[in-house]
Amino acid sequence: MLERSDVRAEAIPAEVLQSTRPVLLRGLVRHWPLVQAAERSDADFCDYLRRFGPDTRLGLWRGGPEIAGRFFYNDDFSGFNFQRETQTFGALLDELLAGTPDALYLGSTEIDSAFPGLGRDNPLPALAGLHPHVSLWLGNRMQVATHFDLPDNIACVVSGRRRFTLFPPDQVANLYIGPLDLTPAGQPVSLVDVTKPDLERFPRYAQALEQVQTFELLPGDALFIPSQWWHSVQALEPISGLVNFWWRQSPAFMDTPLNTLMMALLSLRDLPPAQRDAWRALFDHYIFDADEETAAHIPPGGRGILAPMNDDSARQLRSMLLNRLKR
Repeated sequence: MLERSDVRAEAIPAEVLQSTRPVLLRGLVRHWPLVQAAERSDADFCDYLRRFGPDTRLGLWRGGPEIAGRFFYNDDFSGFNFQRETQTFGALLDELLAGTPDALYLGSTEIDSAFPGLGRDNPLPALAGLHPHVSLWLGNRMQVATHFDLPDNIACVVSGRRRFTLFPPDQVANLYIGPLDLTPAGQPVSLVDVTKPDLERFPRYAQALEQVQTFELLPGDALFIPSQWWHSVQALEPISGLVNFWWRQSPAFMDTPLNTLMMALLSLRDLPPAQRDAWRALFDHYIFDADEETAAHIPPGGRGILAPMNDDSARQLRSMLLNRLKR
């Protein structure tokens, strides 16, 4: 486990922001007014948040007491064990303070658009040049299934305790990932409950546990989660808040590789083995092992989509692909 307590919000070193392993940053945002309010009381925390739009209507998830805070699929995987609804921010805060028996989850709500001024009062200056996407997450005791995110992430706990359970990207085969096309929030999730894994049903999960990293964060602590690290998040208190910062180390014109995975399922997976091997060689040559020599034998003006990508060429390639998919 990598843990540091010497990192300041004004200057997060490159070895953290470019790390390929999670890094716990103790006390990174303890100075935030949002955290200071939470350390006084849950009521002060909610009162502070009310200043930023109590009448704003927001989408949230609600599950009954029977789900025990675990937002997941229903029994036959035809849908989910929770409902999506819209509520004012003030009403959500009231319900959390009242101690509702339901599991409530306000996920990934963009701060600048939904809560004007909240981000300005609680900044992370070290990330300003990365232009991160900043979101608020709020709820009571609940659990989000193990998943990965494409961007790098700094997750800052602002209220309550949170437990993060993380696995390296290469553990995907041991995590028993669910459907790719029906997902709770866009990303595929592990079917294993991290709080009580069923090793009879999911025996390879024991191998994943050999690589697991677990972090428990207090208000003011932050966790750097590298791109594509699988992680489950448990909120351990009746009122639990988090602010996270997402950014990518790749150009904005790049599409999500999940689209490529979907296309590969359509076009590659069911080929005869010899043809799959031939395509594996092509992908290694043009994608995974590509370097400046890959197209060096072609005159620069004739390299087409093999030339370095930019906004214009990405637009042209996307248009070409869309036209081909319409056939």
